[in-house]
Amino acid sequence: MDTYKVMTFSEAVKGNAYPGRGIVVGETPDGANAVIAYFIMGRSENSRNRVFVKKNGAIYTEPFDISKLEDPSLIIYAAVRSFENHLIVTNGNQTDTIYEGLVKGTGFHQALKSRRFEPDAPNLTPRISADLAFDDKGSFEYSMSILKSADAEGTACNRFGYDYAPLPGLGHFIHTYMCDGNPLPTFSGEPERIAVPDDIDQFTDEIWNALDENNKISLYVRYTSLITGEYEDRLINKHTK
Repeated sequence: MDTYKVMTFSEAVKGNAYPGRGIVVGETPDGANAVIAYFIMGRSENSRNRVFVKKNGAIYTEPFDISKLEDPSLIIYAAVRSFENHLIVTNGNQTDTIYEGLVKGTGFHQALKSRRFEPDAPNLTPRISADLAFDDKGSFEYSMSILKSADAEGTACNRFGYDYAPLPGLGHFIHTYMCDGNPLPTFSGEPERIAVPDDIDQFTDEIWNALDENNKISLYVRYTSLITGEYEDRLINKHTK
């Protein structure tokens, strides 16, 4: 077994019809940009009835057709937010929990101690989160987290946190489910090591094209310059108005 093997994103999801929601964080090979990507998928009509929208520099999920919205509690949230030198990306409303924790000086991992996996039995979907912390010297560090059920009944919550020093060309990929199933099997193991290219359009296309056509919904990719702090981004919605 090669502990340090790096896959392409396409290789990481090959044959997997339903990784669920996923976060990638990493650094471009040239060391010039910090990278995030976040995608959502859905099987039910309620889950599939979503789009990403930009509001004041943040990314939110919103219903595509408001008349078909059933339960917004777990599917409508801020997915990407910034606070000072931090960039937060998550798969649920814990984005706001982390934001509020940073405001109070609590920090990423500590803020998430107040949260658990999603109350959507029998799936008990894990909460996945990431935080990028930029400094004024042209570098950054990032942390990732997954909160998941300790058993099939949701008796307790297990919390796993990862802190990374960026390496050029390397990204870490965490997603909610191992694959499709009933119930959906929770992600297991450490975030997967994947290759991150220099070109944002190349990476956006690779991720979008690799995701299952029937289940993919939306994708957001952002490259942040470590020199200027400015970013460029790409947003794809399967449903467009």
